[in-house]
Amino acid sequence: MRAIMWFIRILLFILLFGFAIKNDHLATLNFYFGGQWQLPLVFVILVSFAAGALLGVTATFASLLRQRREISHLRRQLERAEREKAAPAPVEPAPELQVPGLP
Repeated sequence: MRAIMWFIRILLFILLFGFAIKNDHLATLNFYFGGQWQLPLVFVILVSFAAGALLGVTATFASLLRQRREISHLRRQLERAEREKAAPAPVEPAPELQVPGLP
């Protein structure tokens, strides 16, 4: 299994390296107020991918925090309910039986 994973990694590296070599020409990025940058196309693609991945992780992080907070709240409720269930109920003394005619 380990050899298969290394084979997949090497194959992916070779494919991405070939992609980078094929796309090494310059791309011009135009900004506001006449600003321009000239960068290799593969670098522009890599930065765009990284920015998208970072945005996706950031978007899911908020929901992850909310879920963890809700899970901890529900665990506390469960522990409280288990403690109440395990605590012995107060025992009331049985009423005395009174037989008519006896003091």
